[in-house]
Amino acid sequence: MASKKQDLTVELRGKKKEVALVRLTRPAKRNALSDGLIYALRDAFQNLPASVRAAVIDGEGEHFCAGLDLSELKERDAGQGVFHSRTWHTALDAVQYGPVPVIAALHGAVVGGGLELASSAHIRVADATTFYALPEGTRGIFVGGGGSVRIPKLIGVARMTDMMLTGRVYNAEDGERLGLAQYLVPEGQALDKALALAERIAQNAPLTNYALTHALPRIAEQPADHGFMTEALISAIAQAAPEAKARVRAFLEGKAAKVQKG
Repeated sequence: MASKKQDLTVELRGKKKEVALVRLTRPAKRNALSDGLIYALRDAFQNLPASVRAAVIDGEGEHFCAGLDLSELKERDAGQGVFHSRTWHTALDAVQYGPVPVIAALHGAVVGGGLELASSAHIRVADATTFYALPEGTRGIFVGGGGSVRIPKLIGVARMTDMMLTGRVYNAEDGERLGLAQYLVPEGQALDKALALAERIAQNAPLTNYALTHALPRIAEQPADHGFMTEALISAIAQAAPEAKARVRAFLEGKAAKVQKG
């Protein structure tokens, strides 16, 4: 099952259609982000079918996403610029704070707005062809899709500043080492790895997944005493769910697998 809207396809995978594969389909433009594509991403993640428990973002062709489609860069006054940036924030918030965990399958260019999009996912899998850059500084513009908030949380303010001031490009190996991706796989294997992770994540208790994607990042931003209280509340809510009780009972009865050395 697949649907297409404005250079974006959504395909449901798995026996119970529990994984959504959301694919950018502008390969001739290196999947550059137009306003139409941003709106389509927003709509896709705000309207995932109820069966979906995890999602994967992928880019068709040789590149994940080469950033903002500069052919759409318009003359805007300051107010219009603010409103335009906020539409991007809404779309990428729908990825990060949507109903399910999201894995980005990275290859080729992950540049500018493409890195902003990737940073809104919860897990990033890069293949050996991946490279990362933030060329906005050298083009006289500034990130506007949430990158100044999300990317420093992955690699730190100093590294992001360097990338924007100098146009520095990181390859796949260095990107994984710095924290731009959590997994590094051979060329052509990022999507398969991302789908395998999504299928695994889809088996988790939905409320726990929701707590991990919504509560955990907020707890990390709270003062310690606030974070401890939030953690206690979320922990109590999660373990009170019927599915959580059933899973713990299965483990105690020897029906669930034990953790094994990787």
